[in-house]
Amino acid sequence: MSSDSGAGPGSGLGDAARAGSGEFTAKVIVNAPASRVFAAFMNWEKQSEWIPFTRVRVVEGDGGEGSLVEAITALGPAVLRDELRVVKVNEPYEVRVVHCGKVLRGPGSMRCTAMSGDRTQIVLHEWFHLPPGAVGKIAWPVLWPGSKIGFTGALKRFARLVEQGRLP
Repeated sequence: MSSDSGAGPGSGLGDAARAGSGEFTAKVIVNAPASRVFAAFMNWEKQSEWIPFTRVRVVEGDGGEGSLVEAITALGPAVLRDELRVVKVNEPYEVRVVHCGKVLRGPGSMRCTAMSGDRTQIVLHEWFHLPPGAVGKIAWPVLWPGSKIGFTGALKRFARLVEQGRLP
């Protein structure tokens, strides 16, 4: 898969649209048609129900292309604010974003692939920028397993909610 974010030079996203060296992929199969899975995923505020410790809201736009979405993850006193710009929507197959906040930066995509029996495979792929130098080299091996496990677990919860009819 290409790391092209769909955000061209005129996007105003600068280096955030460039793929970072911190990369991970999470996958899950949902027992529901791609159109339903995609609609559930694009309901940004409902992501708060399946991403642990996180509140998601659209702060600019309608949630489609050009929108700015904010995800705030709070675990005790630790708070992480993630801002992402929706740069491409190809319903019901793909959404591309660029994380453009102060800490989390880099492109990401979610793809839905229809399968037989009204099943859908979701692939979430992210390329985050890492801190330069030794900090990045030390931080990534520590953060990567947690990111992959965390997002895979969140996608499994998402799948259950869609299958139970609780999403979209």
